[in-house]
Amino acid sequence: MADVARWIARRRVALGFLSGVAALWLARPTGDSMIAGAAVASLGEALRIWAAGHLEKGREVTTTGPYRFTRHPLYLGSTIMGVGLVIAARSIVVGVLVFGYLGVTLTAAIRSEEAHLTDKFGAAYPEYRDGRVRGAARRFSAARAIRNREYRALVGLLVAFALLAWRWR
Repeated sequence: MADVARWIARRRVALGFLSGVAALWLARPTGDSMIAGAAVASLGEALRIWAAGHLEKGREVTTTGPYRFTRHPLYLGSTIMGVGLVIAARSIVVGVLVFGYLGVTLTAAIRSEEAHLTDKFGAAYPEYRDGRVRGAARRFSAARAIRNREYRALVGLLVAFALLAWRWR
């Protein structure tokens, strides 16, 4: 099962593009759905930016910023962005597709990532996961968010909404 989760986790971006093409074809956006969806999706991207601005990928178990409240704020932000895209697309079938994609790929990514973090950091990750560790305060850093390539998620979101706007017109 771990091998399947790792395989899915590694291919979630490619699977996302395939799902995105299907979602675009099935979408039935309106001006109102686009505005409401963009508002929700923006909240998800804001959470991702906040998380990326605290994350020291591969160097530590991050416990600051949104990591104080949830173990996977990047994935939570992606889920909120997905909700926004479903609202914008105004299609139940797109909702099933998006939530199916997110459920499968993010579950696989979380399992794979948690196993990796436990292997890499030993007891530090299970202690954090179980709520027994609180790290020192760290300020948000835009440079850190850029270093973590969060701009790619932002560009992807903008492209998705541009394509939905094209579909709407």
